Amino acid sequence: MISESTRARFDREVAKYPADQKRSAVMACLSIVQDEQGWVSSDAEAAIADYLGMATMAVHEVTTFYNMYNQQPVGAFKLNVCTNLPCQLRSGQNALHYLEGRLGVKMGQTTPDGLFTLQQSECLGACADAPVMLVNDRNMCSNMSNERLDQMLEALRQKAKAAQAAGKGVQS
Repeated sequence: MISESTRARFDREVAKYPADQKRSAVMACLSIVQDEQGWVSSDAEAAIADYLGMATMAVHEVTTFYNMYNQQPVGAFKLNVCTNLPCQLRSGQNALHYLEGRLGVKMGQTTPDGLFTLQQSECLGACADAPVMLVNDRNMCSNMSNERLDQMLEALRQKAKAAQAAGKGVQS
């Protein structure tokens, strides 16, 4: 389940902690698996648990607590729209519904072409810039009006086309 290169990456993360606290690297190990595979399967959780000397359930609890870990395959672009109260007061829910209509999917679904997965998110900590969203858990997008949402979708589609033309996968 864990390749030698993955194990080497795990080793580098575990080395940052005292030997008796290697469990502290659980989030880093989950991120490594997700970076390599696109999501964290139950088999991957079990492999991480075995590597770190933890109960599989303890790793699963971390995976399910944070929405940055994908528990199933997602599209090339994961769109997390904040729907907490400050964003809702500034049209966050409307942004989510607008994207559902534009993409033809409901929250939690992936477009048939595998390009976009749409999710709602807890607070992203940018309330003054609401509504906000996070693309692929890394790129914050602020003040997301319908026009800006359309521009973002078009830019991501172009990025995917360019990556496909170059024979590469899409990177955020």
